[in-house]
Amino acid sequence: MIQERKASPLAGLLERPLSPRSLIGSLLLGMRRPRMPGARLVEWCALFGVAEGTARVALSRMVDRGELTTTDGMYELAGHLRSRQPAQDWSLHPALGDWDGSWLLGVVAPGPRSAPERAALRDAGRRLRLVDLREGVWTRPDNLPRAAGAGDAWQTADAQCTWWSARPDKATVADVVARFEPGSWAARARMLHGHLESATAAVDAADGATIADAFVVGALALRHVRADPLLPTELCERNWPGADLRATYREYQAAFSTAVREWFRTR
Repeated sequence: MIQERKASPLAGLLERPLSPRSLIGSLLLGMRRPRMPGARLVEWCALFGVAEGTARVALSRMVDRGELTTTDGMYELAGHLRSRQPAQDWSLHPALGDWDGSWLLGVVAPGPRSAPERAALRDAGRRLRLVDLREGVWTRPDNLPRAAGAGDAWQTADAQCTWWSARPDKATVADVVARFEPGSWAARARMLHGHLESATAAVDAADGATIADAFVVGALALRHVRADPLLPTELCERNWPGADLRATYREYQAAFSTAVREWFRTR
């Protein structure tokens, strides 16, 4: 019988509890070939207090939505979830070019839009590290390649926006940079950095509790890395913590992956 575990005490750091879908998707996204037997994924969810039946329902629903494929009991990440893997990998190893001072401006095409279309664009804008100047106008410094954003986010944004290059005055730049809330991002990055170092040191293949706790911290840190506005150095505060958080995450990732492989091997 699969032994369930109570939710991690670190789960209080989450804005909302990790769902079975998030547990499955996040685990697979961290694998070079994102596939695993269904029984293993059910065991994985049990570490976080998810009942076997609930985990299996989540697997079925992910297959129905095209987020997983299944063959002979093996489940593999697919669809829009898998399409996010390249952008996630890029976020951990960003390659930023020199910034010439220009800004990318996305202007929503005229005409009516449904509520789901507007919501989809808001989500896409967030994932593309854009901020809204006003309704229907999105922007950021033009210092990122398209590879920095997931393909499905670009598809949504391209379908609704036309793109312009702009050079705002200094006062406008200061106002727009504030919309990225860089101070809040940096403060949370430093907090997560400490939790991540502790989780990396504590993770133990023989102790599922430390693996579950490390996963929660890692999920939070990765989500925060992906939300790094990646502003040009000219617009960042001194000692911006993004590089330190990414480096510590990569160390965590190596230790966590080793512990998880060993944990599954001994099941």
